[in-house]
Amino acid sequence: MFGFSVLSHAIKTSNQTSNRYLILPTQGFAMSATDKPLNRTPFYQSHIDSNGKIVDFSGWQLPIHYGSQIQEHDVVRTDAGMFDVSHMVVTDIAGKDAKAWLQKLLANDVAKLKFVGKALYSAMLNENGGVIDDLIVYRMNDAETEYRIVSNAATRDKDLAQFDKIAKDFAVTITERPELAMLAVQGPNALQKLSQAKPNWADSLTTLKPFVGKDLTDIEGADWFVARTGYTGEDGVEVILPQAEASAFFTLLKDHGIAPAGLGARDTLRLEAGMNLYGHEMDESINPYECGMAWTLAVKDDRDFVGREAMQAKQDQAIAEGNDVMQVGLVLESRGVLREGMTVTLDNGKTGVITSGTFSPSLKQSIAIARIPKTTDTAATVDLRGTPTPVRIISLPFVRNGNKQFN
Repeated sequence: MFGFSVLSHAIKTSNQTSNRYLILPTQGFAMSATDKPLNRTPFYQSHIDSNGKIVDFSGWQLPIHYGSQIQEHDVVRTDAGMFDVSHMVVTDIAGKDAKAWLQKLLANDVAKLKFVGKALYSAMLNENGGVIDDLIVYRMNDAETEYRIVSNAATRDKDLAQFDKIAKDFAVTITERPELAMLAVQGPNALQKLSQAKPNWADSLTTLKPFVGKDLTDIEGADWFVARTGYTGEDGVEVILPQAEASAFFTLLKDHGIAPAGLGARDTLRLEAGMNLYGHEMDESINPYECGMAWTLAVKDDRDFVGREAMQAKQDQAIAEGNDVMQVGLVLESRGVLREGMTVTLDNGKTGVITSGTFSPSLKQSIAIARIPKTTDTAATVDLRGTPTPVRIISLPFVRNGNKQFN
C-alpha cells in the first residue's frame, strides 16, 4: 500500500538519476537499485500519453505524478481518480485443499469468506511471527476450491516461495497471472463515473458491497473482475482485466472524467487513511500486534497457522515485561515535516519511531504513523532536526471518506 512518505532516495527517471525527496507508494515499495531491464505495465503508453512522470518503482516504470501530485490527491478526495496497480501480483489458487492451505498460510481465516466474491485482508507470517507480506484473498467459487490472492510487487519472490513451501503438504495448484492488468478507481464519485463509462456494469456496481468482488465474465468477457476495495480511504473499486484491453479502458475512464493519479498521491492518501505500507509499518521483524494489525488475526480457535506460536509468545513476553508497543497517529501542530525514522519520546522517557511521515494535503499539516511503547498519553515530542518538538498522539485514521477523523 502507498503513502506521501517523503524520503531521500536515488530514483531513476527515464533519462536521468537524481537524489531528491520522493513520495513513495504503498503496497510493496522498494526502489530498484539493479541494472535489470525495467518492467512496464500494460498502461505504460497511457501514462506517457497523459504526461506521466515515470520513475523506477520496485523495478517497474510507473508514474509518480502527471503534473501535480497535490491536485491528483485532491481529485481522489473530492471526485474520482485512477491508479495503475498492475505491478501487484495476482495469483489464482485451485484444488481440493485450497481452503486448508490458506488456513495454514495466513494469520486471518478464510473460513470468514461466507460467499463467492468476499474478500479478506490478512498478514502472511514467517516462522518467527514476522510479516512476510500483507495481502487480500478472494473466494472465487461455491465449492471453496478456488481463491484469488492479490499481493505486493516488491515482495513477489518471497511471497511465491512461501506459497510453494506451504503447498508441499496440500493438493493445490498455484498460478500467477502476469497477463492481467489492474486499475484502481477511487473517490466519492468513482462508482458513478465508472457506471457512466460502463453502463452494463451499473447494476453490478450498485449492489457491490465493500470488500466484495465480482466476476464480470458474463457481461464484459473473460478475465474481467471488479472489487470494492482500495487503498485511499475513499470509496471505489479495483478492476482486474486482460492486458490487451488495458489501454482502451484507461482512455474510456479518462474520457468520462476519471483523472489519472500517480504513486505520490496514492501514498499521501493511504497515509491520511492510516493504512500500512509494507517495508514501513511492517516487515519480517515486526508482528501484527506491533503494527496495528491485531484486528486481522483469527486466534479465537486453535488453528495452526504459520508463525502463530512465535508471534503469540513474543507478544505475551512483551506484555509481561511492560515492553508492548502500539501503532498511533502523530499530528504536528507547528511548522515542519515529520519523517520516517524520527524518534518519538513519551513523557516517561520511553521512545518509539516514526514509520511513515508526510505533509498532509487534506489537513494542511504534517502527520505521521508511529510505533511507540503502549501508553495513554495524548502528546509526545519528536526530534525534529535536533529540536524536541511537541506532537499530538491520536488514533488512526487521520482522514476517511474526505473527512477529518480527529478533533
